[in-house]
Amino acid sequence: MTATAHPGETLWSRCGGCATLLYRKRLRRNLDVCPECGLHTRLAAPERVRQLVDPSSFQPLPDRAVEVDPIDFVDVLPYPHRLAAARIETGMPEAVLCGTATIGGFRCALAVMEFRFLGGSLGCAVGELITRTAERALDAGLPLILVTASGGARIQEGALSLMQMATVSQAIAALREAGSLTVSVLTDPTYGGVAASFATSTDLVLAESGARMGFAGPRVIRQVTGRDLPEGFQTAEFLLRHGQVDMVVPRHALRARLATLLATVGTARGTGRTVVPRSSAPADRAPDGAPAPALDAWETLRLARHPGRPTTLDYLEGAFDGFTELHGDRLGGDCPAVVGAVARLDGRHLIVIGHQKGHTTAELASRNFGMATPAGHRKALRLMRLAARLGLPVVTLVDTPGADPGIDAEEHGQAAAIAENILTLCALPTPVLAVVTGEGGSGGALALAVADRVLMLQYAVYSVISPEGCAAILWPGRPAAPQAARALRLTAPDLRRLGVVDDVVPEPAGSAAADPEATARAVRQAVLANLLPLLDVPAAALVQRRRQRFRRFGAARASIRVGVR
Repeated sequence: MTATAHPGETLWSRCGGCATLLYRKRLRRNLDVCPECGLHTRLAAPERVRQLVDPSSFQPLPDRAVEVDPIDFVDVLPYPHRLAAARIETGMPEAVLCGTATIGGFRCALAVMEFRFLGGSLGCAVGELITRTAERALDAGLPLILVTASGGARIQEGALSLMQMATVSQAIAALREAGSLTVSVLTDPTYGGVAASFATSTDLVLAESGARMGFAGPRVIRQVTGRDLPEGFQTAEFLLRHGQVDMVVPRHALRARLATLLATVGTARGTGRTVVPRSSAPADRAPDGAPAPALDAWETLRLARHPGRPTTLDYLEGAFDGFTELHGDRLGGDCPAVVGAVARLDGRHLIVIGHQKGHTTAELASRNFGMATPAGHRKALRLMRLAARLGLPVVTLVDTPGADPGIDAEEHGQAAAIAENILTLCALPTPVLAVVTGEGGSGGALALAVADRVLMLQYAVYSVISPEGCAAILWPGRPAAPQAARALRLTAPDLRRLGVVDDVVPEPAGSAAADPEATARAVRQAVLANLLPLLDVPAAALVQRRRQRFRRFGAARASIRVGVR
């Protein structure tokens, strides 16, 4: 049965994934996603715009595509004939649809590529239109969203097509320098020169479910290498596992997810700031005002390592007002021991980065016990720099026995990755607040803790080395670990007296593991009290004060003795 629903459209459609025969109206209602197998079929650019933006909000770019044939290219057909055929087939003048719109009420500039037009290839006209869209975003102070679908650079325009990779990229660079948010949405397929330029050089990279992305296509790779490709190669899920994208989003959730991200910059530069008074509760007192029990350092360490203590994901759920997790270092890895997110707190957006352990043996193992690999430190670095560009404060949650000490970590530059984080934090022109929530182990902890204010939970620890490691080096062996713990002065009261931490966050009776919800509330209060005053400090003064803070940890500070409790 083949009656038509729209001109040129059949009433029924067969899914290319599961071969199910689908009623076309039902498929359209499901945003052209197969309700049986979830296959995301390709969308025409106008339909993509209709699905993404608020109704009637899209305003096309007034600029028209200029027809070019720079090298008089002819294969089976002259290039102008191919252009004419593509225009008739798609009803579009070129392989991209550009304009401005609102998504969730937030204005943005938008460029959506059309794969039906010569494979969405990047030619001079396409590059010019996307560049003008980026320039419009820059002039108007708008975020830029790029929806990519392309086989790569347009062969028929020779080296001038290749130059469009740089043309668009320099426009993206100008937006980044201005602190404007840039987002790319990878759809199926995104390859070649588009993948190797603006599709992956934006601040955030989202992949629609089922999208494929890569520099070389699978057929080329097979021909060159003579090897079979792994299952799922270059798919959205593959890209997520290998740190290439921030998130994979099903089509039905794309508009809401983009609105959430646009809200980040929509409120980041708001002027309404309410300074919350510092808690009047003494730092060494429990939340109910009773004197906090004095614990031996070894007992404190055991509480800091308790598997029931809240993790970064727990704090994101309980201490903040919502969050969107971001993934990947864009270099090949997405370390599970480091979690990064855009979060909201008391009406303000910020970047939260923290170590992630787990509560069960399986969770701990899957998260590498909170020990960050170089990919984890580079993910954190990417998000720190993103926060600086967008003017968002950074909150870090430190809970790690130390950085990953494995062979792979060393081969991939663990030391340099930690060093780069520390160096970047020393000059980051946005407020940074660190909270040691559990273990603060050595350089792996410091890579997230070079901050304007450093807080520490009451039963957390922070040390140059683990007591076990210290005992193995300086004592007869591991049995001396409790003695080493006492000698290291690693508890919150000791470190506050040394000036390493600025304040101690009280824990509920029995420690954070006994009441994670109350702990999350205490962390929320402490973050607000310490972070909000920093928001009014000019960036140059923030950096100067932060550097002065760590300059003080020299010979004069080291000469201060910590009294025995």
